[in-house]
Amino acid sequence: MAVQQEIKSQLAKLLATEDLVVEHKQVECAQFNVHTRVLVLPLWEKASNDVYDMLVGHEVGHALFTPDEDPPEDVPHQFINVVEDARIEKLMKRKYMGLAKSFYKGYSELYEQDFFELDGEDITSFNLADRANLYFKVGHFLDLAFLPAEKEIVDMIGRCETFDDSKKAAFVLYQYCLEQQKKEQEETESKIMEPDSGEGESFSDEFFDDGKEEVGKEQEHVEEPEVQTAESLDSKLQELVNSGGVENEYIEVQKVNLDTIIVSNQDIHLNIGHSWHDQGQIKSKLDPVNKKIIYTVSDEFVRVDTEFYKFKKDAQKEVSYLVKEFECRKSASAYIRSATNRTGVLDTKKLQTYKFNEDLFKKVTIVPDGKNHGLVFILDWSGSMQFVLQDTIKQLYNLLWFCRKVQIPFEVYAFTNEYRRQDQYQLKHHYERKEGVFHIEDEFNLMNLFTSKVNGKTLEYQMINIWRIVTAFKEVTGYNYPDRLILSGTPLNEALISLHQILPKFQKENKLEKVQCIVLTDGEANPLPYHKTVQRSWESEPYLGCRNINPNKCFLRDRKLGRTYKMGYRYHDFTDVLLNNLKDRFPSTNFIGIRVLSPRDANSFMRLYKEDHSLTWKKNRSFIIHGSGYDAYFALSSTTLAQDAEFDVESDATKAQIKKAFVKSFKIKKLNKKVLCEFIELVV
Repeated sequence: MAVQQEIKSQLAKLLATEDLVVEHKQVECAQFNVHTRVLVLPLWEKASNDVYDMLVGHEVGHALFTPDEDPPEDVPHQFINVVEDARIEKLMKRKYMGLAKSFYKGYSELYEQDFFELDGEDITSFNLADRANLYFKVGHFLDLAFLPAEKEIVDMIGRCETFDDSKKAAFVLYQYCLEQQKKEQEETESKIMEPDSGEGESFSDEFFDDGKEEVGKEQEHVEEPEVQTAESLDSKLQELVNSGGVENEYIEVQKVNLDTIIVSNQDIHLNIGHSWHDQGQIKSKLDPVNKKIIYTVSDEFVRVDTEFYKFKKDAQKEVSYLVKEFECRKSASAYIRSATNRTGVLDTKKLQTYKFNEDLFKKVTIVPDGKNHGLVFILDWSGSMQFVLQDTIKQLYNLLWFCRKVQIPFEVYAFTNEYRRQDQYQLKHHYERKEGVFHIEDEFNLMNLFTSKVNGKTLEYQMINIWRIVTAFKEVTGYNYPDRLILSGTPLNEALISLHQILPKFQKENKLEKVQCIVLTDGEANPLPYHKTVQRSWESEPYLGCRNINPNKCFLRDRKLGRTYKMGYRYHDFTDVLLNNLKDRFPSTNFIGIRVLSPRDANSFMRLYKEDHSLTWKKNRSFIIHGSGYDAYFALSSTTLAQDAEFDVESDATKAQIKKAFVKSFKIKKLNKKVLCEFIELVV
């Protein structure tokens, strides 16, 4: 059975009782950096589950019990390892009694497969370090004998509880093996010096004199003792590693520069205003009487603006409903969190009940203030949104008017790759480019279309600006949209990465307790590539290039959280991974998706997340996906949203026409109220 590496990663984290960073890489042996808390496990793809569990348990033992300090210089590392391995495995078995079985089965398998290379060997000839190593690892399967002095050292190793104990025991073990090595070397040399008493070739005294001189020189140097069984085990474990596979890659979300990414609200609307003037849609002249500039708009703008004001008037009922739902749920939430406490003051009205009532004190009910809320909107400004962008903007405007009424701060960002494309030769990188981070194009920007920092009059002017632009996307008009606000690709994932800086900044500036992040889009984006250093044959220096995500071998790593997230095989899984990481990073933030769908795309959208909402879609023209990276993913019908909710019929309409118009208006209003109600439930 193939080893599930991610399951073993979770095993390591659970054993360590902390969020370790666990990496599976093409290394020869397991490594744990006690300083960075990163556990690197080899790709032991040829190991059984028992061996894998034993090896993971062993490395976690180092993570838990081996301190971040340098080993002593007067003892070879092998001897420290023998003693420290025995100590941390003993402590792991003590901490997790069930793990003793994994160690037993794992070492049993290694012994049967001769990982210590004992076949044909005389174990009694091994030095004490080797026999002690075997005793603490596979002693159940071997008959090992120790001299009294050796048994005392072995017992000393077994009693080690701290790393200081290990250092002392390792020093004693090393000195004993060194002394034994010296004695064996002297015995070997003395045998060389003794003349052969048997028949055969005889040697002159001159030879023995020379021999004594050479031996005297050799005695000055004693060979260092070695732990052969430890070397054999390490060598055999390396054979379990799949050296021919593709190495796992761990990618991190980099810190980006918001100053280069975000196009300010002021810059955007100045650019739009200049475009209207250049096209002659807005004209200005000086009033000679009042000495003030008078602005006049074209007939085409009058037509489009009239539609905006009509929509604003029609939307007020829904906005008022939204405010009412919010205030009701906010009050209910505060009531649930209210607490009744004694005041310590006697209630004179209860004194007559003292014989059967112990509670004679006045009480006070404390209702806490509601939480401070804030909303961050991410709007899809991609080419596929052309014909649904106005309908999406309608939903956005409803929420913005709601925010203004209940005084909730908000920011609206639209992602694009086009706003500064004409300045591409002057653009700066948004982040430090280095290996192991995602690649973000310099042309990527977030346009700050709306902000609660402006007054109501300015906000309405800006909303009219964007309304004119999205109208020009949808239909033929007598004006063109500004060049810089042309629809672009879909840098959704780049926007999610930017949220790592945007959300905490927004929360801090507005002193918020709870933030809602709402993404309005019509689809997913392709996975981002990541930076990888390669050595090209025709260059002397390494080259920092880009590589596409390999779903089977790429992981998102968050060092701050100590977690890794495996990339999925489907293209939209990449976005879900980024969202899951954001939810873990910002637990006080709800991430809500609003997906505008054409009727023909509803079924394919359901299949993406393996959820069947066919009946709900048929009845309500909306449904909610709960299995995505969002806390809730609202799917709304673009055709239903585009329809007018007003009950409007001709004066000579028949009963059937009146009924049809009424049912149509009722369904649209019902859809909007249902979505808004579910949205408020998440927000409060």
